[in-house]
Amino acid sequence: MTERLWTFAAGADGPWRITEVRAVIGEALAEAPRLDRIAGHAAGRGLWSLRGITSNERYVTRDEKQTLTAASPPLGRSSAACAVLIPIRKSAAWWALAQDERRAIMEEQSHHIAHGLRVLPAVARRLHHCRDLSPDEPFDFLTWFEFAPEHEAAFDALLDVLRASPEWAYVEREFEVRARVDMGPEN
Repeated sequence: MTERLWTFAAGADGPWRITEVRAVIGEALAEAPRLDRIAGHAAGRGLWSLRGITSNERYVTRDEKQTLTAASPPLGRSSAACAVLIPIRKSAAWWALAQDERRAIMEEQSHHIAHGLRVLPAVARRLHHCRDLSPDEPFDFLTWFEFAPEHEAAFDALLDVLRASPEWAYVEREFEVRARVDMGPEN
């Protein structure tokens, strides 16, 4: 069975060496030296921990889902020495919209999936839903990306395009935790 609950813990331990914590909208969480992505419940570990569950894709059509599935690489590839965790909280106005209205903003106006497909298969990604766990979670989504260092510019370009889209007008809080697999002093 595939694990659905994941915890991202920042502290002294973990395979990912945090290279930067950058606030995009609102405050970032405290900086820490390491990041771990843990299957299951590990709240309270480290300086901070965030949790989310993997779930069904809510805003895709069948054709889009098939295209995404075919183009999406797995997480954990040996070449993917870079990772970015992006926690996002959207506004109450976003959640007051019906699902078809949110889909229209994401796709007809913002072209979220089409832009994302441009970086596949170079960038592996997984969305973790927090709202499904509790309304008290500090974020709605935890987005996790892994890629090889040579694909960082393409990933950054994707972020620029998405953050300029109508969808991002509904984002209240967002920050980035950039990390690398610690392979030694040259990394």
